Amino acid sequence: MIKVVIIGGGNVAYHLTSCLLKNKHIELIQVFNRSLDKIQYLKNKTLITNNLSELKEADIYIISVSDDAISKLSSSLNLQNKLVVHTSGSVAMNELQSKSRKGVFYLLQTFSKEKKIDFNTIPICIEAETDKDLKLLKTLAKSISKNIYHINSEQRKGIHVGAVFVNNFVNHLYHIGYEICKENKVPFEILHPLIQETASKIVELTPFEAQTGPAKRNDTKTIQKHIAMLPKNQQEIYTLLTKSISKTYE
Repeated sequence: MIKVVIIGGGNVAYHLTSCLLKNKHIELIQVFNRSLDKIQYLKNKTLITNNLSELKEADIYIISVSDDAISKLSSSLNLQNKLVVHTSGSVAMNELQSKSRKGVFYLLQTFSKEKKIDFNTIPICIEAETDKDLKLLKTLAKSISKNIYHINSEQRKGIHVGAVFVNNFVNHLYHIGYEICKENKVPFEILHPLIQETASKIVELTPFEAQTGPAKRNDTKTIQKHIAMLPKNQQEIYTLLTKSISKTYE
């Protein structure tokens, strides 16, 4: 059984902790967070601490904190010959400052504490300095997901940028759509089937093939009507995206 310590208490750490506590093949022996209040809910489920010097012996130490904090926090770990990994999409493996063995355990998914996650389908991108450690991470990953990828730091940075476009930027556009519906006294739920169909289409088609709308067909009259309806900040976004789509399908 693989023994794991999780270092962090944010969204990713929250869901990963919940997942590992239910896993029969993994023993989550401890969770660290600077604020004990945020992890008090784990008090009767596993050991908790806010002191790095109190970390227990484990096979893998998973750092799941903000990207900016990874380097500094890892340099504070006094672990000898232990595997220390982080869960970031944009931080290189070598940015870990721990004197121990290094690796990456990147969960390619969006996490919100309010929404349950099915780990079985999450792509997990792993990286390690040695084949032995890579095998250990692969065993851990396989115990919670079917989708495992051996990805190096440069590849992972590219994936993370792509993820920002298809997730963070798209979700912001959902927010704009929500505000437009609200402004026009229409329930946002009316767009749910369209959102679901758009997402499901790219399972069978490439995004290039799936594109529709006034920008692709160069419907300038409709485009101008839309722009006239929008406030300035939304006009800028609409115009920028319209130009990008038009250029793609010239």
